[in-house]
Amino acid sequence: MKLRGIENIDFRGKYVLLRDDFNVQIVDGKITDAFRIQQSMPTINALRNAGARIAICAHLGRPKGARNMAYSLAPVAEYMKIPLIPDCLDKDFMKNMADGDVVLLENVRFYPGEEANDPAFAAKLADGFDIFVNDAFAVSHRAHASTVGVAEILPSYAGKLLASEIEHLSAVMENPRRPLLSIVAGSKVSTKIGVLKALAKLSDKLIIGGALGTTFNYAMGGRVGNSLYEADQKDTALEILEYAKQNNCEVLLPLDKGVAKEFKPDAARTNKDFTEIEDDDIIIDAGEKTTQRDVAAIRSAATVIWNGTVGMAEWQPVWSYGSFAIAHAIAEQTKAGKLESIVGGGDTVAALEACGVKSDITYVSTGGGAFLEFIEGRVLPGIAILESK
Repeated sequence: MKLRGIENIDFRGKYVLLRDDFNVQIVDGKITDAFRIQQSMPTINALRNAGARIAICAHLGRPKGARNMAYSLAPVAEYMKIPLIPDCLDKDFMKNMADGDVVLLENVRFYPGEEANDPAFAAKLADGFDIFVNDAFAVSHRAHASTVGVAEILPSYAGKLLASEIEHLSAVMENPRRPLLSIVAGSKVSTKIGVLKALAKLSDKLIIGGALGTTFNYAMGGRVGNSLYEADQKDTALEILEYAKQNNCEVLLPLDKGVAKEFKPDAARTNKDFTEIEDDDIIIDAGEKTTQRDVAAIRSAATVIWNGTVGMAEWQPVWSYGSFAIAHAIAEQTKAGKLESIVGGGDTVAALEACGVKSDITYVSTGGGAFLEFIEGRVLPGIAILESK
């Protein structure tokens, strides 16, 4: 896949609408994780140095097409030390811009036309701009006005971050170093059927963990107690296991689990094999045997793809055991030059951050849903429109 990049484009004096993903975590008006903003800076700086006049278009949360100031991008503008334009359709600021200036437009999802990809809204958003640059991989699986609509109106290009995401993910999907180990966890089988099948076809080994793994264990006749799982996905789980077998992919399901009688951060933890789980046990984390086996699998791999924590990693230190062990093992092997690692998904990246090992990973994707859909092989509308003809 070859995208139209921003290299060799004359941006001087041009008004550039730049789509970034600034859907960051904000607590009490302050940004607690600026990863996505930091990853966007190379493109912003490149455009600024090229003399572009940049208006950044972004969203925060799900205001459902209404002007809900709880989802204002004001904290992002404050963090970046750039002006916030209160209405993303306002054009008055443009007449006062000089080459290299950067502003942030208020939440584009304050308008229902954004998620509906309404042509009239897209036209208003694009009005006055000369060029569109998409650098928001994490929302490029959505056919929204700010990812597809404006790209149909303006000359459009992929930013450095977006191009880098596609380059790294394409490389590991098309020609990975083997053995390839994929680790997929999370809550629902029903939302990850496609990606599980895609990775079962691609991988040499596939670890299925978290509540996802609990559903698979249930399908295999294991005891799951009072835990999160999808009983109606039993046949799907068995079908995926058979599909993996047909594609010579070894599936590693949980051997044991960290359980408690209450679902809360300070609950007392016990490690139990699936045969020992009682009706009132609640599974909250991967068990010790499972974690030791998973770490061993990581140490024998040449490439690892990881999406989804295997427990409540944010409930440190008791319930982060499994996820943190995986994070440390991947980081250690990568740092030693023995492993190429690709990690994506908000909770997973947060676990890397909490462990202090994010910088040791080969590539950390800014995408969650987009990351999974790309791996699955789906067409991402915001990216397809940027492909070189």
